[in-house]
Amino acid sequence: MNLLENVQAQVKASASVKEALLADEAALQRIVCVAQLLVDTYKAGGKTLWAGNGGSAADAQHMATEMVSKFRIERKGLPAIALTVNSSTLTAIGNDYGYEHVFARQIEACGAAGDVFIGISTSGNSANLVKALEACKANGVVTVALVGAKPCAMDAYDYVIHVPSEDTPRIQECQTMIGHILCDAVEQSLFGGNCCL
Repeated sequence: MNLLENVQAQVKASASVKEALLADEAALQRIVCVAQLLVDTYKAGGKTLWAGNGGSAADAQHMATEMVSKFRIERKGLPAIALTVNSSTLTAIGNDYGYEHVFARQIEACGAAGDVFIGISTSGNSANLVKALEACKANGVVTVALVGAKPCAMDAYDYVIHVPSEDTPRIQECQTMIGHILCDAVEQSLFGGNCCL
């Protein structure tokens, strides 16, 4: 396979996952439910907490930023926190309690009843995201999981959106799209403006 063929194959593979998601009515309805959840959370004065590991940590930061700054339209900032950004906090918790507690401890400190925690993972089995569920339940925080196709430990979350793929890059690409859809839905519902179509 030459480079052009490789590029074409990658684009086709990415598109096919999105097409599979588009054909999955149940998955689309889960995205709608989560979008409405976020709208209702912000209307009630709550916030979103985002987390993930590796590339998913970057996605968590990306989506939290879209809420705080803006996605498409000029509007007031919305409260969102990426639990992946404070190296002092992460290393202190990791050192004192273990890496599996890095998100749970922050949820205990910053999460409040009515907030939403969004965990992003390709496998859905990351120990720190599984442990975060306990802290969310103890603090009344609603949980949303963005995961790959396989059944996983994060299926215990309140809302679970499975990307129809087991290939890490394809899962991540689709999770970014879903994150953008959620950001757009929040902006449209709370502030109006023109959607992407």
